[in-house]
Amino acid sequence: MSGFGPERRSLFQSACIALYEEAARRGGLDNDDPAIAPEGEQRPAFDLLVELGLLHLDEGSEQWRPTDPGDISAQVVTPMSHEATRLLEESSEWARAFGQLSQVWRRSPESSNRGPFQYLHGLAAIESFLATIVPECQEEILTAQPQAGRDTGTSYARAVRSDSAALERGVRLRTLYQHSARRSSVTRDYVAQVSARGAEVRTLDEFFNRMIVIDRQIAVVPSAEGLTSALAVREPSMVAYLVDVFERSWERARPFSGSPDRSVNQDIAAEQRSMTMRMLIEGHPDAAAAKRLGVSPRTYAGYVADLKDEFDAETRFQLGYTIGTLGIDGREDNFEG
Repeated sequence: MSGFGPERRSLFQSACIALYEEAARRGGLDNDDPAIAPEGEQRPAFDLLVELGLLHLDEGSEQWRPTDPGDISAQVVTPMSHEATRLLEESSEWARAFGQLSQVWRRSPESSNRGPFQYLHGLAAIESFLATIVPECQEEILTAQPQAGRDTGTSYARAVRSDSAALERGVRLRTLYQHSARRSSVTRDYVAQVSARGAEVRTLDEFFNRMIVIDRQIAVVPSAEGLTSALAVREPSMVAYLVDVFERSWERARPFSGSPDRSVNQDIAAEQRSMTMRMLIEGHPDAAAAKRLGVSPRTYAGYVADLKDEFDAETRFQLGYTIGTLGIDGREDNFEG
């Protein structure tokens, strides 16, 4: 069967199912029923059911009787599945072919004339650029994902597919999150899936900017205009500098497997506590402090409230005074209050 696209599926769901249910309940539809006559209101649904073979005419009773859908569905669904598989394979081949062209382009003088920096304006442009360079990666992907964890929906599924494909090609993937990402079930699920394929993921208490580096040749970072625009950097010295920044953060970060680890979680709680004290000591507004910790302002307020209880302070001024009196700067290792 062919020609069963979205419009006919919509008709099937909105009208055919109800008409089929009526035929099944009554044991059939009379051939002279006005509703299924050529000008009847249910004629389009009736025609589609007959075309699908879900209704057949019983010559003896002159009724249209229902047919078992299980005998029909494979005739519609299976060809679509085969076509989807074919298109997926074809799209992979096209992507591979374009990848070869992209490598040729990067080695050409014309590519060099574009310069070491390229601005990407808009989320669509950023996603399109990443969708081009990530599949071409041969050795290593470094990513820094600050603040919130991964989004749900298509972006999450796309990330799993893309990163899994890279890992299966033998690419080393390292991702850095803030500690707060450990509370995201979506992020934990993502980490568990890619870790099983060889990815390495760590978390850090400090704030850092979003970044992705491909094969230590191209880095993509936010531009000064905000997160809706980005800058692709190809200048070797600048890319090397960004890689060094990543490596220094990576060394201070804690492994994140995606599964709970009580001892690590305790250490992380202590680090977030220390970071909160540093934010208070340095006088950052709540919104800025929450952003640096990668949490919501409400969660940050909860951290501050816990510190007030811990140091028996009624106000933030008293809390800051007490912390200062004790000589705490928020950088002590394993400090016990």
